[in-house]
Amino acid sequence: MNSTHIFKKGCLVLLGLLFSASLWAHGGAAGTDTDQCKFELEPGHWLHYTAYQPNAYPAEDFCANIPRINEATLLVFDYQDMKYRDMSVEFEVTKEPEGTRVFFLPAEKHKKGTVELKLPNGVPEAGKYLIHITLVPDSGNRLDAHMGFKAGGGEAVSKNSILLYVFFALAGLYVIYLSHAGFKSKVDEAIEKLKS
Repeated sequence: MNSTHIFKKGCLVLLGLLFSASLWAHGGAAGTDTDQCKFELEPGHWLHYTAYQPNAYPAEDFCANIPRINEATLLVFDYQDMKYRDMSVEFEVTKEPEGTRVFFLPAEKHKKGTVELKLPNGVPEAGKYLIHITLVPDSGNRLDAHMGFKAGGGEAVSKNSILLYVFFALAGLYVIYLSHAGFKSKVDEAIEKLKS
């Protein structure tokens, strides 16, 4: 096998990894889930949460750290179980540790399985916040679940953006390698030196 063939195969493997669904996904396989934006409402029944600040960061999503205060914020919840679509669910956001209410959505059924909480002015100050989600069944006990987040920590670094920059840099180098004979010969020489 010559060095050019090895280099091309390596680039193809790298491209495969970059476009792999498991690399870009939030979580992992059953039992190894690392999705920090997902929390358990009841044992084995999950809700996925994502926060957006579309005016300041139109292409970013957040979870445990929301960068700005006093900025329009959208909190989106996706039921991962169909059964919650037929249950009334109440949402509340409080500033902690004081417990001051920042947002409240009374109990209602969300048939489409997605709930959007629009906070037009975001949260008023930097610090810790708690999202309270309460299942309000037609009969039986209410069930409370909580998820915390921090606000006002400044701009978050996006891992997706960094990976995209690396991908485009490598793709650019590969294009130069294929189209520029001088660069190609230097790369081939370097690979030969590494092999020996």
